[in-house]
Amino acid sequence: MSAIDTQVEQVLETIRPYLHADGGDVELVEVNSELDVVLRLTGACSTCSMSEMTMTAGIEESLRRAIPNIGKITALKD
Repeated sequence: MSAIDTQVEQVLETIRPYLHADGGDVELVEVNSELDVVLRLTGACSTCSMSEMTMTAGIEESLRRAIPNIGKITALKD
């Protein structure tokens, strides 16, 4: 696992309790050479109508604040 992967995982760990409370989760799929991050929303998050807001206002904002040099952030759904 690279240093950037570790940083992303550390940020995701701070968010997971909120997702778990609603029956969902997020997992890191990959960080590519351009530092683009691909995540997967699972559980309730994969079908929730608010998942895009969770992604933008919660996950993406937290990642950008902690790791300002990351590229595009995308989320796959189960």
